[in-house]
Amino acid sequence: MRLCLSLSSLACALFLSLTGTAHAQDAAPTAPAVTAPTVPAATPLATPITSPRGAVASASPFPPAFPGQTNGPVVVSQTSYKVTQIANGFNYPWAIAFLPDGRMLVTEKPTGRLYIVTQEGVKSAPVAGLPPVDGRGQGGLMDVEVGPDYAQSRYIYWSYYEPREAGNGRDTAGNGLAVARGKLVDGPQPRVDALQIIFRMKPTLDSTLHAGGRIVFHPDGTLFVTLGERSILPGRVQARQLNSHFGKIVRIFPDGTPPSNNPFYNQAGARPEIFSLGHRNILAAALDSRGRLWEAEMGPLGGDELNLVERGKDYGWPTIGYGTEYSGAPIHQSGQGPGMEQPVYFWNPVVSPSGMTIYSGDLFPEWRGNIFIGALSGHALVRLVMENDRVVGEERLKPAGNGRVREVVQGPEGALYLLTDDPNGRLLKMTPQ
Repeated sequence: MRLCLSLSSLACALFLSLTGTAHAQDAAPTAPAVTAPTVPAATPLATPITSPRGAVASASPFPPAFPGQTNGPVVVSQTSYKVTQIANGFNYPWAIAFLPDGRMLVTEKPTGRLYIVTQEGVKSAPVAGLPPVDGRGQGGLMDVEVGPDYAQSRYIYWSYYEPREAGNGRDTAGNGLAVARGKLVDGPQPRVDALQIIFRMKPTLDSTLHAGGRIVFHPDGTLFVTLGERSILPGRVQARQLNSHFGKIVRIFPDGTPPSNNPFYNQAGARPEIFSLGHRNILAAALDSRGRLWEAEMGPLGGDELNLVERGKDYGWPTIGYGTEYSGAPIHQSGQGPGMEQPVYFWNPVVSPSGMTIYSGDLFPEWRGNIFIGALSGHALVRLVMENDRVVGEERLKPAGNGRVREVVQGPEGALYLLTDDPNGRLLKMTPQ
């Protein structure tokens, strides 16, 4: 989800020119800002950004399907906030989850390390017992969630790029997203016991890109897992194929079994875990107050999307979309197509969405019901004001200065917690000024 860390500069440039499917988030991250503003300010929404290959994003090749689908009105919060740094020194952190006592689980993407962090910023030793990760490129340890029954089971859940060898039914070596769970054992050397791998993305492919990785628990006892289409063309073409997990959102029980009311459960040749299809790479997802799943996904050069996810729906990638290859070459013949869903909103230039929360707390009454999304290439925290499932306003907040925002979650007290995406990643907390 970031740099071509395992390749030389020349090889990386050649790889991107051949595939044309990476994202502006993969540009080298800027150094973290030393300070952050205490009063949010909107920034222009049409500021150009560049792709890894230096191309400047232009207008979408296709017009929006309805008014307000892109370039929403700029809004400015009336709420002032302050930013507190809880901890730093994380190596490209990816996700935050809260334990019942207010401590946080924080993942490091390339290292595969999981930490327990107190509200005072004290980090535990790395949690032992996690399986190895493929930390190349966009891979590594991704999301982490605390099980809804944690008080009884002690289960935590995490997603990661799983390295896979040939054999055991696999013709080739490679990797794929996996979801595991284990019982957290607290103490001076925390660990997980009773490790179970509950889901494996199939098929296996040798790609360091676009595997998705967000986990979202639903009140009905299931969990959603977002999956990318692996970026390279052999994976991209599978995004709408039901015999592949690539480019899908899957819905499973906590033990990994698929619910019988999944839309393709009884369809011959289909993966029974699939809930929706036609996605590119989803690193941001959250439930709203009605229990509906929203996600924001990476477009190519242009065309990042916000979608309201519905059971069995096809979101069209790579057949339709609002972006182009980084070379400027077309991907789609149209932004619309029969039987395929339209995004609620799209961005051009892109923001590279990663991390999402839909605010429901009491600390920021003005923001209640707003969607917050981390913006990697956008170097901001995006706030979307919603009305009748449409975006009626957009604001770019700068709680991390000019840093890349990887994760945003609402804490149990209603504060917003952020992670910055850099080798000295910071854990930040936003509260009213």
